[in-house]
Formats: sequence, C-alpha cells, structure tokens
Amino acid sequence: MIGLNFYPQSPRYIEPKVARQIVEGLPRSVRAVGVFVDTTNDDIRNTASAAGVRCVQLHGDFSLEACCELAREFRVIRAFCTDERFQPEHASLFPEGDVLVDAHHPNLRGGTGLTCDWSAAQATLPFTRFLILSGGLNAQNVRRAIATVAPHAVDVCSGVESAPGVKDHRALENFISAVRMADSSVEVSPA
Repeated sequence: MIGLNFYPQSPRYIEPKVARQIVEGLPRSVRAVGVFVDTTNDDIRNTASAAGVRCVQLHGDFSLEACCELAREFRVIRAFCTDERFQPEHASLFPEGDVLVDAHHPNLRGGTGLTCDWSAAQATLPFTRFLILSGGLNAQNVRRAIATVAPHAVDVCSGVESAPGVKDHRALENFISAVRMADSSVEVSPA
C-alpha cells in the first residue's frame, strides 16, 4: 500500500490530480490509500474519485455510521490513537473495515514520530479482521514491534523521512528490509 495524504494541514498533503498521476503509475500489486482527517463523506468520495483511490484511511472524529457508509464503496481503514480514551474492543464496532492503531498527539493527526502503545495495539488484535500498526515505526524498532504486536501490516511515515513530508529512499529501503527480516512466523506486510 502507498498512502496519499489529503489532509490540507499536513506537510504531506498532495493535490488529488497529482495523486491520480501517481496512482496511474503504480503496479497493479500496489494499492493506493487516501488518508483523510475530519472531513465529510462527500468530500472523501469526491477526492477519492479525482485521485483514483479505492481505499480510504480515516483519522479523527468519524462516526460508526459514516465509516459503515463508506465501507459500501471503499476498503476502509479506521485509525485509532492510543490515548487515555482508547479501548481495544472499540475496534470490534466496525467489522466491515480494517483498523490502524497509531500514537496519540494532542494537536497532530498522524506522522508525528511518536510510538504508539504496543500493548494496546496487541490487545486490539482479537477485535479486528486486519490490524495495521503505526506510530513511530522505523528501521530500528519495526522488528521488535512486529514481534510484540503481531500485526497484519505495518505503516510508516515520519520514520522514513529526512524532513516532514520528504521521504528518504535509503531509510525506506532499510525499513522494508527490517520488515522482511522480522520473525518469519509472523505474517506482516508493509502498508
């Protein structure tokens, strides 16, 4: 998977028409994911259509009804942050979608470099059909994260950047190598 960030306040924001060019150039085996924060379902539909994405990742305050509605049209990844209100069983309320567990930051939505609570992520696993671990992952800690949590996939953002929004190809290669070297008894793919 490759994430395309449609949150205008993010340093990783991408225009939908530029995203479409990327999507059209991807191999068929790579799925493009539109990343959205606190927006409406109509905005998500319009942006996803313009960009050509069929999978959406939702951060922020999305109701269960909004997520279920979108799940009729898209593969939905619902992001949860491991703050003091987080309860692993909340993931079971959305059986039609996948779950991403991320770190909590009081002001930012994702890409903060903060490590999420791995024990909370691991406790979420029984309540999901597909768990993506996110939050502060990099080439140095991803093997340990996979061994601890046993997620279905991992998500990386700031852990492979030289500056916010600037991907470092060497760091990305190192991250993918570390994921591939993770315990072979744990099935995981980089998301």
